[in-house]
Amino acid sequence: MTNEDMKSCIAGRLRLARERAGLSQAQVAKMLGLSRPAVSEMEAARRNVSAHEIAQLAEIYGVDLPWVACQEGNSIDKQKDRLELAARELAKLKPEDLETLMALLSTLRRNE
Repeated sequence: MTNEDMKSCIAGRLRLARERAGLSQAQVAKMLGLSRPAVSEMEAARRNVSAHEIAQLAEIYGVDLPWVACQEGNSIDKQKDRLELAARELAKLKPEDLETLMALLSTLRRNE
């Protein structure tokens, strides 16, 4: 993976993880002590993100550092990344809530 591909991968994962966490760029900027445009620049791959910032963001978003750093599943596949984040969220559910969600998904598939 080239340096530009790596920057693009990290930027995409930062944005996806932030959105999945339900946070705005302004909220994240405040947590990091940065400006909102700085966060926007990170997510657009127009600003280098330090290792320390990546670690902070992974913690804020509740995701694994290797995933954000594109060391885990390092291909740029937005659909796969979304599914991986969804699976991590599903793993946090109580068993009864997971069963309810699985029943809902089954119903949705039958209605297609």
